[in-house]
Amino acid sequence: MRIGLSLPHYDFSFPDGDRVTWDGVLDAALRAERLGFDSLWISDHFFLDMSRYGAPGRLAGSMEPFTTLAALAVQTERVRLGTLVACAPFRHPGHLAKMATAIDLLSGGRLDLGLGAGWYEAEFEAFGYAFSSTGERFSLLEEYVEAIAALFGKGPVDRTGQHVRLSGAYNHPAPLQEGGPPIWIGGKGGRRQLRLVARHAAGWNTVWRWTPEAHAERVEVLRRACEERDRDPASVRLSVGLYTLVGEDERDLAARFARLQRWAPGGALDGTRLEDYSRDSLTGTPQECARRLARFAENGVEEVIVAPASLPFAVHDWSMVALVATALLPTVRDL
Repeated sequence: MRIGLSLPHYDFSFPDGDRVTWDGVLDAALRAERLGFDSLWISDHFFLDMSRYGAPGRLAGSMEPFTTLAALAVQTERVRLGTLVACAPFRHPGHLAKMATAIDLLSGGRLDLGLGAGWYEAEFEAFGYAFSSTGERFSLLEEYVEAIAALFGKGPVDRTGQHVRLSGAYNHPAPLQEGGPPIWIGGKGGRRQLRLVARHAAGWNTVWRWTPEAHAERVEVLRRACEERDRDPASVRLSVGLYTLVGEDERDLAARFARLQRWAPGGALDGTRLEDYSRDSLTGTPQECARRLARFAENGVEEVIVAPASLPFAVHDWSMVALVATALLPTVRDL
């Protein structure tokens, strides 16, 4: 099993509470690569209203994912880079294919392209994008995934759909990875989404709170969707993102949870018990976390992306990230 890191890239992302800067994001990426993490992932929002994370009235800015990944591609050497996930309605599929191809070439074939339908209505409205129904946004995602996958091929590509129209379109130079960067569909795993994964995607990602048992139920739905399409279920890759808190022992874990409670924006974890926080996150000693990851591996999960805070794409304590790298990564390589 591989372990990735949800890279800090928001105003709320860093232990000291400072606003996001390029230097801060680069330092986090290089530190994670030195620690041995396998991948780095960036989300795709113009901003986030922190009220959903317990800090009413505060807007948090973010780095743009594709330009940030392009810069990281030439600054890093080994880690894979990916979007978790890019919001399909924000960019034409031709642009998505060309940007992903450029980053794939810049990185030496280290890009994964995660795509989703979008969910955050406030940013759609703020930047003038129509926030259609869930079904309509998902229809757009379906057409975009098909078009991008086709553009990663030899081309030319012709498509006539409700949302995508291509006539003799092609994407040269071609990506370095055969067939293009792997396309991951991100979401909770509804039937329609999993049917799309079975038809056109390399893999399915889901985040940030999951038990192995609940995840296994959705994997079974995905397997049935693959069988309906005459696709080998084993050919679909699986990754899971999890809020992560690791302590050297039970005492250290309790102390780290107390520090996380003090860091959490707006006191969002005030009154929360460690037992409750642990239920659907990756929380415990390295041995306990390894056992939980082994259960996800039984579901077919090949990579877990850790979010080492109480909200994604943030680091509240770099010493805990280092503990994940030194005490957990080596024990799960063979899962």
